[in-house]
Amino acid sequence: MYGFTIVENLQKIDEDIKRHELKYHQKRVMVSKEFTFDAAHHLHCYEGKCKNLHGHTYKVIFGISGYTDEIGLVIDFGDIKKIWKDEIEIHLDHRYLNDTLPQMNTTAENMVVWIFEKMQESLRSYPNDYRVEFVKLYETPTSYAEARREWMNDA
Repeated sequence: MYGFTIVENLQKIDEDIKRHELKYHQKRVMVSKEFTFDAAHHLHCYEGKCKNLHGHTYKVIFGISGYTDEIGLVIDFGDIKKIWKDEIEIHLDHRYLNDTLPQMNTTAENMVVWIFEKMQESLRSYPNDYRVEFVKLYETPTSYAEARREWMNDA
């Protein structure tokens, strides 16, 4: 029913398929990429276990939208990774967050807004009309905080 074949001749651009044939649409599309980092923190003005120094393996998910280019890409996932590595992760991974983040109580709610703003700021240096649509920051596998573009612009 499902036959498998070995590809013997890969399509070659400008020979087998022309560049103008690569277009499909020019709609706004959202792509997502996720990352993890490990960090320690404690909460101020909080009575509970989290007032003590402790750590988490965080997971952050970005939703970034834009219009597809001439070959159908919104943004290269490698560009998202470069922004993450160069601009955001350096402040978070294997760090004591109370020292490396701006003066804030390092709740997931505060951190997700900071991460959203850092990504949005970094995307401004790219020529396309990219928007951060959402950021989710998981503090545990079942608990997360989320920032959405429409909420960020409501201020």
